[in-house]
Amino acid sequence: MTSFGTRLSIAFRIALRELRGGLSGFYIFLACIALGTGAIAAVNSVSTAITNAISSEGRTLLAGDVRFELDNREATSDELAFLEGFGTVSVTTNLRSMARLPDGSDQSLVEIKAVDEAYPLYGRLIAAPDQPLSELLVADNGAYGAVVAPLLLERMNMKVGDELLVGNARFRINGTIVTEPDSISDGFGFAPRFLTSREGLFTSGLVATGSLVEHAYKIRYNEPAPTADAIRERAQAEHPTAGWSIRSSDRAAPALTENVERFSQFLTLVGLTALVVGGVGVANAVRAFLDSKRTVIATLKCVGAPASVVVMVYLIQITLVASVGILAGLVLGAIAPPIVANYLSGILPISAEATLYPRALLLAAVFGMLVTFAFAILPLGHARKVPATALFREQGFEASGLPSWPYLLAMALALGALAALAIFTSEQRRIATIFLAAMAAGFVLLRVVAMGIAWLAKRSPPIHSAALRLAVGNIHRPGALTPAVTLSLGLGLSLLVALALIDGNLRRELTGNLPERAPNFFFVDIQSGEIDGFRNLVEGMAPEGKLIEVPMLRGRIVELNGTDVAKVEVPPEGRWVLRGDRGLTYAKNIPENSTVTEGEWWADGYTGEPLVSFAEQEGRELGLKIGDTITINVLGRNITAKIANFRTVEWESLSMNFVMVFSPNTFAGAPHAWLATLIDQDATSAEEASILRSVTQQFPTITTVRVKDALDVVDRLVGQLATAIRAAAAIALIASVLVLSGALAAGNRARTHDAVILKTLGATRAMLIRAFTYEYMLLGAATALFALVAGGGIAWFVLSQIMKLPSNFLPDVAAMTLVIALVVTIGIGLAGTWRILGQKAAPVLREL
Repeated sequence: MTSFGTRLSIAFRIALRELRGGLSGFYIFLACIALGTGAIAAVNSVSTAITNAISSEGRTLLAGDVRFELDNREATSDELAFLEGFGTVSVTTNLRSMARLPDGSDQSLVEIKAVDEAYPLYGRLIAAPDQPLSELLVADNGAYGAVVAPLLLERMNMKVGDELLVGNARFRINGTIVTEPDSISDGFGFAPRFLTSREGLFTSGLVATGSLVEHAYKIRYNEPAPTADAIRERAQAEHPTAGWSIRSSDRAAPALTENVERFSQFLTLVGLTALVVGGVGVANAVRAFLDSKRTVIATLKCVGAPASVVVMVYLIQITLVASVGILAGLVLGAIAPPIVANYLSGILPISAEATLYPRALLLAAVFGMLVTFAFAILPLGHARKVPATALFREQGFEASGLPSWPYLLAMALALGALAALAIFTSEQRRIATIFLAAMAAGFVLLRVVAMGIAWLAKRSPPIHSAALRLAVGNIHRPGALTPAVTLSLGLGLSLLVALALIDGNLRRELTGNLPERAPNFFFVDIQSGEIDGFRNLVEGMAPEGKLIEVPMLRGRIVELNGTDVAKVEVPPEGRWVLRGDRGLTYAKNIPENSTVTEGEWWADGYTGEPLVSFAEQEGRELGLKIGDTITINVLGRNITAKIANFRTVEWESLSMNFVMVFSPNTFAGAPHAWLATLIDQDATSAEEASILRSVTQQFPTITTVRVKDALDVVDRLVGQLATAIRAAAAIALIASVLVLSGALAAGNRARTHDAVILKTLGATRAMLIRAFTYEYMLLGAATALFALVAGGGIAWFVLSQIMKLPSNFLPDVAAMTLVIALVVTIGIGLAGTWRILGQKAAPVLREL
């Protein structure tokens, strides 16, 4: 008996000798592996490049080593002295307001950023013209200097040198912003940037008690530099009630980093879907390849080669060919970061380094090899099981059944390793687990659907058309294409349908339903001395409208049940409540669009301990219950309130909704501004423009937000994101097309035999083409129906259960799905069939 090493050496020599004949039959295999591996390698490499760039350029992105943020108040002299003890301090102030032309003919919402002379402590703000920032912001003849985003000039038809009014101050536009180093650390803005000096901002009168304003104190460390943890500990010990949010340069843009990681995870799972769908193509390609090598396999067995040697020969070949495909995918992944970085250079102020990311590439390579092994092992098991006599008699793979248990166990282990790798390398393991479980269920369901299609075809009533009768027979015969078509197209089409329905319903909600329910305007930063005059103006201009006013404060949750929020474990979906400051209000009665679901509302005239009504879903996500306490920091003062009740909140109404509503006695005597909305569904665009112009002119410090404009911005962003996601999901559809092509190639020999026999019996080429067209059309339509049901179910769950939005059937999505399915199945099917119909009968008949 030969040793394992000897058998392996013999198998390796035979495998290499056979590969000298080229890779014929493996091109679909190569494409499937390269596509999936390349997608995973590219996504993870780009994600790593961006997150590394954010980390390495953290000082520039933050414009400091550390940032202390205070909302609605400036630091006291003691707090400022504490900060200056660490190094050089630069102060920036951010808020939203209205900029208007001096003649009052036009106005626009702007994101104001006021800076001091030390800004930026790291990096450089580049403007056009390229002059020192201090020169561009200098005051001249009563007008303060400003540099703005080019979009503001386009929107208001202005040019450099023109003047604007903001609040009660006059500003001259001295340039446009080319690069703002710390823009992404300031967060996303809905309006164009307006950058000026702090002197100019404070002269405008916009910064007043209760204004929604953010003061950021950025520090450039003295040597030796302290650690971020040490600073946080000292800040908490020396100023426990300051209420500031502290962010170090290693977390310069946490929201962006989080979004990059989430998007990367989604794209990685899409790439894994493409790879697993491609795995079906691997199985088909291996099956077709072994089918073409049946005489070689039979010969090897007849000359005494053990079955294990036969398996090793082709396992070695498959591994080598897979390595070529994986290498091609890794090349795609390696070149992706510099390409994407070049595209993002105009969007993000970071520069991704053009280098290799070994972990990302290794992960993709392992995924590729596991998929190859998992889907190639069954055809190899068939090759071992089938006797040589059956192979010589043109039998073998069509009805060979399942291979022996070691091969089934090996496949199960490979699939298990694949799932474990996907889950344990994911940031969101729960989501990855659900995704993989859904994909596995999809495969099983698609197999059941294929069996159902075949069952229905077998029991179809008598059909008079010979071509249609032949098509229906082909659907349920042994070795039919039915499982291959449903498996290959089903997952890819279902993913596209789900994304298209989610996008379509979300866009419909943003552009149709929401504007009908939403207020026309939000009015922010209404001072107590302005509220009566503001009310008279708006009610006079919109007598049929509904004006709602509520007191407005800002505060940050600092403790839950006496525990610092930094030490509380909160699920990802609830972290947003603790991130940054939140809008707060107080009320005697239950707010509109809210219903108390647990607990009791406080009595009119209540004067006891501070109470709070918490939004039910958000409260549950934070692990809170009735009677628990929360501590919030408002204007540098910590206030602890007991949760009196939970209530539902209709966020989708876009009304004035708050996570927390306090009893009126909680903020007795505290200075605050007012927030108001105007609802007037009958108002015309001209009437809305008149209201906007009048409020801005008569109350220049009030910020007016036209809801329709904000929804248009969100709609554009959703559209861009949806396009990117659908483009990524198309990778799975491309894999499906490749798999379908491989499935057709794998069945070419049987199809050729069928076509030759039918032609011999008198069938014409035209009749056979009609028969094959009917077959592919029926299979494509059935797969499209499944994709609509499965994708619709996924979309319904995401929209109604997660987003809490209505889910509607969209006929254009159904039409798109049917067209894609028919074009792919009929197009690819007839492309392969045309060559089959051209085969001469004699050579084929001699082999039968």
